[in-house]
Amino acid sequence: MPRTARGIALHVLVRVERDRAWADLALHAALVDSVLERRDRAFATELVYGGLRMRGRLDAALQQVLDRELGELEIGVRNLLRLGTYQLMCLPRTRAAVAVDETVKLARAAGFARASGFVNAVLRELSRRSGELSFPSLAEDAVGHVEQWGSLPRWLAERWVAELGPEEAAALALSQLEAPPRAVRVSPGADRQRLAKRLAAKPGRWAPDALTDCARDPVSTAAFRRGELTIQDEASQLVPLLLGAEPGDTVVDCCAAPGTKTVQLAQQVGRHGEVIALDVNPERLKRIGQAARRIGLENLRILERDSIRGFDLRGKLRFPRVLVDAPCTGLGVLRRNPDARWRLRAEDVAAAANTQIRLLDSAARYVEAGGVLVYSVCTISIEETSGVVSQFLDGHPDWKGDDPRPFLPKRVHELIDPSGALRTWPHRHGCDGFYAVRMVRS
Repeated sequence: MPRTARGIALHVLVRVERDRAWADLALHAALVDSVLERRDRAFATELVYGGLRMRGRLDAALQQVLDRELGELEIGVRNLLRLGTYQLMCLPRTRAAVAVDETVKLARAAGFARASGFVNAVLRELSRRSGELSFPSLAEDAVGHVEQWGSLPRWLAERWVAELGPEEAAALALSQLEAPPRAVRVSPGADRQRLAKRLAAKPGRWAPDALTDCARDPVSTAAFRRGELTIQDEASQLVPLLLGAEPGDTVVDCCAAPGTKTVQLAQQVGRHGEVIALDVNPERLKRIGQAARRIGLENLRILERDSIRGFDLRGKLRFPRVLVDAPCTGLGVLRRNPDARWRLRAEDVAAAANTQIRLLDSAARYVEAGGVLVYSVCTISIEETSGVVSQFLDGHPDWKGDDPRPFLPKRVHELIDPSGALRTWPHRHGCDGFYAVRMVRS
């Protein structure tokens, strides 16, 4: 592929669809090898993430001007058309003629010269008929509307409409098409007001140490390099608070990588406490060590462990506080990981729930009497949230749900549902979609 912004975007989009590659990793690898200036790197990122978020809507628009099914086209040509359509429909500052011409040039340069005339004709027809495109209305076809205008796979649109109702499902889908706000958590002792000014940010609505809507990239600042802040969504910042960890405590984080909650807990328990960070993936564990060194933490014990099989810590057998921030389908963070919506299948939800209950069953064995177990996921499916917790509590009579409100700021109490779970929704609360429950052992 040409090493231009559009060429890199096409390369990543093809890899995501053909190889089921992770968009962030594929894009990072492509940009590392490029010599693009900052502006072009930002443009490539916009084309990839925006194109993946909007893929369902782009496909629905393209299908209205094609004389065949979009899925019948060669994967490279299909993604060339999506790339051009995204510029036509979603980037008003890019002139239509430029969007078409540059996509045709890319087709030739990327080895699709034989299809360049076809790409040119389709995109010009789409531009000509832009005012005539139609999509299903919410009133007449709720699932079709959420699928096409909300840019979701059909199975997920059906699920959300059934579980949430048409209006709520549409609002949630549209919120997942927006770029997420840049949020950070300010480290203890750092000057939050000064950092807010430097980042052109505002105080978070929910988390006590949060700054959000950062106009300046936090990672590029000296404050980040000094460990004064961590990139972390507000909803994620609330989860560790449910443990009620205090200075000097020991906490086990069962699925710790990439480590944002781990670092937060380590700062909560202080230098006289300890956080034992476990994860099955050694490469992801390295990111926890990097974060610990950046912030200057010395109270983290990082171990490669499969928590489903047991902790095997060769020491203390029971602990007062354990966090299971379980791997999940990530349906609450699709705006951050837009490729996930096209990677997931309906059967993945049940498979994830099965893994989560096994993790909880295993972790519960290591909690001392009167101890706390917090279960959290960044998803919204019933099976992975209340379904997992209900199954766990039904099978463990020595455990019960516990009120999390004493451990949360008062303003967060409205995020607690009738069952006592912390629930956040992108379209309601402006942060990632999380579910978390505090449970205690009798």
